[in-house]
Amino acid sequence: MAGRKQDPMVIPFADLTMDDIALVGGKNASLGVLTRELAPSGVPVPPGFALTTRAFRSFVAENGLEPQIRGALQSLAAQKLTLEQVGETIRAAILSAPMPATIAACLTDSYRELARQLGQRRPAVAVRSSATAEDLPGASFAGQLQSFLNVRGADALIAASRRCFASLFTDRAIAYREAKGFDQLAVAVSVGVQQMVRSDRAGSGVMFTIDTESGFPDVVMISAAWGLGETVVQGQVEPDRYMVFKPLLERHGVQPIIGRDCGHKSVRLVYGRGEEEPTRLLRTSRRLRERLVLTDDEVLRLARWAVAIELHYGGAMDIEWAKDGPDGDLFIVQARPETVQSGRSRAMLRRYTLQAEAKPVLSGAAVGTAIATGKACVIGSVADLDRFPDGAILVAANTDPDWVPVMKRAAGIVTDHGGTTSHAAIVSRELGVPAVVGTGHATTKIANGEPITLSCASGDRGHVYDVALPFTCEDIDVGTLPVTRTQVMVNTADPGAAFAWWQLPAKGVGLARMEFIIANLVRAHPMALLHPERVSEADRRTIARLTRGHADGRAYFVDTLARGIARLATPWYPHPAIVRLSDFKTNEYARLIGGKNFEPVEENPMIGFRGASRYCDERYREGFAMECEALARVRNDMGFDNVVVMVPFCRTPDEADRVLAEMAANGLCRGKNGLHVYMMCEIPANVVLADDFAQRFDGFSIGSNDLTQLMLGVDRDSEILAPLFDERNPAVTRSIADVIVRAHANGIKVGICGQAPSNHADFAAFLVREGIDSISLDPDSFVRTIHSIAETESRLAKTAPDRRSGRPVKARQAAE
Repeated sequence: MAGRKQDPMVIPFADLTMDDIALVGGKNASLGVLTRELAPSGVPVPPGFALTTRAFRSFVAENGLEPQIRGALQSLAAQKLTLEQVGETIRAAILSAPMPATIAACLTDSYRELARQLGQRRPAVAVRSSATAEDLPGASFAGQLQSFLNVRGADALIAASRRCFASLFTDRAIAYREAKGFDQLAVAVSVGVQQMVRSDRAGSGVMFTIDTESGFPDVVMISAAWGLGETVVQGQVEPDRYMVFKPLLERHGVQPIIGRDCGHKSVRLVYGRGEEEPTRLLRTSRRLRERLVLTDDEVLRLARWAVAIELHYGGAMDIEWAKDGPDGDLFIVQARPETVQSGRSRAMLRRYTLQAEAKPVLSGAAVGTAIATGKACVIGSVADLDRFPDGAILVAANTDPDWVPVMKRAAGIVTDHGGTTSHAAIVSRELGVPAVVGTGHATTKIANGEPITLSCASGDRGHVYDVALPFTCEDIDVGTLPVTRTQVMVNTADPGAAFAWWQLPAKGVGLARMEFIIANLVRAHPMALLHPERVSEADRRTIARLTRGHADGRAYFVDTLARGIARLATPWYPHPAIVRLSDFKTNEYARLIGGKNFEPVEENPMIGFRGASRYCDERYREGFAMECEALARVRNDMGFDNVVVMVPFCRTPDEADRVLAEMAANGLCRGKNGLHVYMMCEIPANVVLADDFAQRFDGFSIGSNDLTQLMLGVDRDSEILAPLFDERNPAVTRSIADVIVRAHANGIKVGICGQAPSNHADFAAFLVREGIDSISLDPDSFVRTIHSIAETESRLAKTAPDRRSGRPVKARQAAE
């Protein structure tokens, strides 16, 4: 700042810039940027000031501490003293040294000035350490130094500042600097003093401007809990989780909240009774546990601020927020660069795959995408850390910064408590160690010393197995994948794994399976949710637990299904996401909670009451109305107009007319607001009557599994008939070739979403030769098959005419 005296002891946040890192550390410099440059544009930041590194160095010099610190560190390097002994020696020396009068006076004067600005006599402040090598790209120092909350009065502030000085030499901070290669004596600490936001009366949390597991950059991830935010950071609670899709944030009239999960929030940190007890931990009431901390409007406001901060800094950010009382304002209290996913190459996709099947004994939130095996080491407290062997899997209730030296030696981490923004999760990501957090019972269900496997490779839910399972790891350079004329899309079903493959250059989602969302997220039969009086008492109790926090079963179904669909539509937006209406068979519907009360028993469900035949039938019409309502919400309220609706197992044109009329009556009118409706082409009648169906739909998607089954009369689930089931049979391929020609003659698109092109490269080549518009693949076969498609197109460009135009492919492309 112009006119600033050389190396002042105290600088107000409003006068700081990122050029001041050497004086105030990364955390305080960032607060200065927020206060100076973002607060005026509407991102509120509580006021405060920084005690500079000049004060720290003056404290060390005036108390003659440097020789003692240097000697202790040299003893550590020479292995004469342990890390714990060195840390304790240095901290004791700092805590016993008096605060020089000049520093004490600066703190007192600045605190009084802050009190004057706030109009309070003894305002509560947060006192946080800010190291000069902290919160920089590549080094987050997450939780390495200490913070002190609800500090009141100048004397308490001086004492807290001294404790911040000492926290520069906690065991974890010393070990972390050593691991990162920082000169221990070159790092200094500043102290940030900031007005406390009364989030103890409301809530607080953390947000990231990137998906912290997959690196998907187009979402804001928000965690929230009641009380002060330390419970979220330290992993003491499973917080609420919200997910917002950035590209639609500024579209007028839409709310792109694609994830909203209510966490347990079992405890909350609040103000204590005085200086001897600045904070205290309380159990959260059941009423609060079952309530979301944030409203939708608050979620969107935080997400917009997060995007503004990210744009200003030019990279992904890790941000802390707090709410000032139940009816108060939201504030941003910290922002730092995200140091893990943002530093990874977006061209490289690493995939882990289990090579054997087993039933998991525990599940929790997945941290990372890796798999790890090793012997479990169950640790009950910090006092037991010295018995942890290198390469074991750490199993603990939760972790805090004191555990970092052990965490970096672990092959994997499993915790009872914590969410994806807990200390265990943040540090695990930075160390590149896979973790499954918030399992609930890991420390009691996993036996110490037994081999286990933890897998984070199947989406946002991680699983723990009580056996060592084999797995593979593959690195894919997506930047080298070829560009094809044929649109190559992906099949997807699990919203939790929606972002796992976002780096693939897919042209959208060719098949999003609605029934998977219903089975795995909703879990209850749609009609049972509408009519709980018709199910057993046990099922009613289960439904009551599932729908807690929603107005009723309908609201629960629509909300859960809508957000699941939105997540599937997100990774390749604005390319189309083709969502198939539910296609359970009656025996599959019956497995849902309460399902047996609403489903008939059929001899052959595969060709029974499924697909389009259910939607207008009184036995399911109400359930179908909820499916339509969820899809309308995704398209209209959440903004995902890239969603295409697809009707499965439609037997006759008359049935198609009835389904389209039913959809229109429930807010999904073909052609309105750009809605396209496709049909699964999977029944021989669809092939024979292709011209008639083409008058009713905007596109076909060939379901090769059912089409092969019905063309050949082969039960696809029969082990006895398995050798006869082959999509490459001429009866099937001729039917597909005919449908492609007739679809194009009627001016509609045609693709395929069945398993065949994923399994057989020659079948994919056949589809390309026939001029199909799109091929949708399982993600794990995408790389292999797109090369096959490109090779076929290259050969055709030299020899064969394009089926749609009669010209060579290369000539048609040039004309386009």
